[in-house]
Amino acid sequence: MSKNENNSLFHKISPIYGLFYEMQSKNYKSALDNIKNQLDLKSYNSAIDIGCGTGALCNVLYNFGLSVTGIDPAKGMIETAIKKSNKNIEFLQADVLRGLPCKNNSFDIAISSFVAHGMNPMERKKLYSEMNRVAKRLVIIYDYNENRSLITDVAEWLEGGDYFNFIKTIKFELEEFIGNIKIYNMSKRSAMYVHRKI
Repeated sequence: MSKNENNSLFHKISPIYGLFYEMQSKNYKSALDNIKNQLDLKSYNSAIDIGCGTGALCNVLYNFGLSVTGIDPAKGMIETAIKKSNKNIEFLQADVLRGLPCKNNSFDIAISSFVAHGMNPMERKKLYSEMNRVAKRLVIIYDYNENRSLITDVAEWLEGGDYFNFIKTIKFELEEFIGNIKIYNMSKRSAMYVHRKI
């Protein structure tokens, strides 16, 4: 599936994703609360969520006290995020693969949640590079870990992303392109891959 087809698909299915907004918000809050002794995001001031979808993670980060910007290439996702999230969160339709409309070191945290696995290796390199460019302190990839489920395997195969290769290479890719990585398991099937810049 081409990048434009993928963006069009996510634009069309954004109302369906919107139905899961509250559940996603609850899951994000619970996961971040569970690791606050190792990684307390409340101690930072600003964050950008790249590939923010309907804005659930943005809203959780905002409720943690951060100034938040959400970026997504799918117009429908941004429209849903604006409707469902706190009005003080800035949402922009933009594509990380074309370069983010942000200055270097604009945010304390650059985070991307369940986006990288759907990209091919060259696209992931661009994602990592842009995240590293705009982040002052933390780069966080929140995505699958190696504990795959059959349902996820089937869904990701249908999506046509690079999920199967991503699982094998994520740690090495991140260390190659942005530096040392600390992995925090968030649930049975997900992890945060975190690079601390300072």
